Amino acid sequence: MQTLATGYRTLDKALAGGWPAASLNELCVDTWGIGEFRLLLPALRALTAPSMTGPVRWTMLINPPYLPYAPALAAAGIHLAHLLVTRCNRQGEVHWAMEQALRSGHCSAVLGWCEAADTRRLRRLQLAAEASRAWAVLFRPARFRHQRSPATLRMYLRPARDSGINVNIFKHRGGRPRQLILNA
Repeated sequence: MQTLATGYRTLDKALAGGWPAASLNELCVDTWGIGEFRLLLPALRALTAPSMTGPVRWTMLINPPYLPYAPALAAAGIHLAHLLVTRCNRQGEVHWAMEQALRSGHCSAVLGWCEAADTRRLRRLQLAAEASRAWAVLFRPARFRHQRSPATLRMYLRPARDSGINVNIFKHRGGRPRQLILNA
């Protein structure tokens, strides 16, 4: 399975190389803003970097809970010229927008924030990510972590005492459940 380096040695080891690429990754969080987006910055930096081998594909953020602060993203090494932010009026539109972005073939990463999703919609996102070879990340409230999901990777993120992130990997293809703390 192709992976994207996470930028965190212990997380790369726990995930057998990094974030599963060309698949749906589901991150469950109790509250937005605990550093869950910061956890993805190293992979996003690599995906938005100018390419010498062909056109750079887009990175799309769909319905983020907070307006991304462009100067902070640029300071983190995110190439803003290939970043799109989309807002949705209804939760059902988040799944539709994610699926369309994935199926377009023009995105290297599609990140979406939504309140709920049924198994059928999640399966469509997984299939679209596989078909387009794009990295799909779906942020969901932690209360949905017990719901069945076809996502390749599922994690539950909570703040750690030392301002890091407590990462509970409870589903990973070929892996076993793991818990670790990252200083993100």
